[in-house]
Amino acid sequence: MATLIDGKAIAASVIESIKTKTQRLEREVGVTPGLAVIIVGNDPASHAYVGAKSRMAKECGFTSFQHTLPEGTTQAELAALVASLNTNPAVHGILVQLPLPAPLQTDPIIQSILPEKDVDGLHVVNAGKLATGDLETGLISCTPAGAMLLIRSIHGSDLSGHNAVVIGRSNLFGKPMGQLLLNANATVTMAHSRTRNLPTICRAADILIAAVGRAEIVKGDWVKPGATVIDVGINRIDAPERGERKNRLVGDVAFAEAANVAAAITPVPGGVGPMTIAMLMENTITAAYRLNGIAAPSP
Repeated sequence: MATLIDGKAIAASVIESIKTKTQRLEREVGVTPGLAVIIVGNDPASHAYVGAKSRMAKECGFTSFQHTLPEGTTQAELAALVASLNTNPAVHGILVQLPLPAPLQTDPIIQSILPEKDVDGLHVVNAGKLATGDLETGLISCTPAGAMLLIRSIHGSDLSGHNAVVIGRSNLFGKPMGQLLLNANATVTMAHSRTRNLPTICRAADILIAAVGRAEIVKGDWVKPGATVIDVGINRIDAPERGERKNRLVGDVAFAEAANVAAAITPVPGGVGPMTIAMLMENTITAAYRLNGIAAPSP
C-alpha cells in the first residue's frame, strides 16, 4: 500500500511558517500583509472559497480586504476597483475569484492586476518568468506550487533522473506544473486529452500528475510500480451507497487501484486541495516582503 502524502499536514506547516514571516515583517518594518479578494455575483461555491481564503488570511495575521460586488457589475466598475487596489499600499496581494459571471471578460481583469500583486500567479509576466526559470522575482500559480511542495516532500528539491508526466495542459495548472518540474531538473512529458497511447506514457512516469478533470480516468495499470502519484482532480460522482441523490468526491486517479501500485499518492480530498490556499498565503507574504524591499524567505 502506498504512503499517503498528507496535504493537510504539509499545508499546516506552510501556514505556521507564514505566521512567523508575518510577525517578522511587522517587527522589522511595521507592515501588516494585506490580501484583497474580489468576488462578483452569487455563486455559492465561489462564496465558500472566498470565505475560506479570508479566514486563512486572518489566521496568518494578514489584513483581509473582501470586496463583494453584485451580479450586474460592469467591466469598467470591476476594472476601476482593481486599479484602486493596485495603488493601495496596504494591499500586497489581489485575487479575483473565478469564474466571473457573464458577460464579464476575465483576461483583461487578470492582466490589469500589477504582476507584483498577482498572488494567483496568472499574469503573463509571472507566467513568463516561470517559463524562463525566474523563480526569484515572479509569483507562481498556487495549485502547481502546492503540488510541487508535495513532490519535494517525497523526492527532495532536485528531481534529476526522474521522469515526470503531467496529464493536463491548462494555463492554470498543467503548463506551470511542467515548468516547475523542468526547473527542478526532471525530464517532463506533457500529456492531455488528445495524447495517443496515454496509458503507456503514464507507465513510464516516476512522478505522475493527473489534472485532466475526468473522474478516476487514471487506472491502477497506468501507474509504474513505485511511482509517486499526485492527483489534482476534484470530481463529484454519484454515491447511491450513501443514499438517494448522494455523491462523493473523487480525483482523476482510481485511488484504490493506484495505491496498490504506487509508492506514494495524494488522497482526494486532503491532498493537493489544502495546498492551494496555503500557497496563496505564501504568495501574499512573498509579495509583501518584496513590495517593502525585503528579500522574501523561501517556502
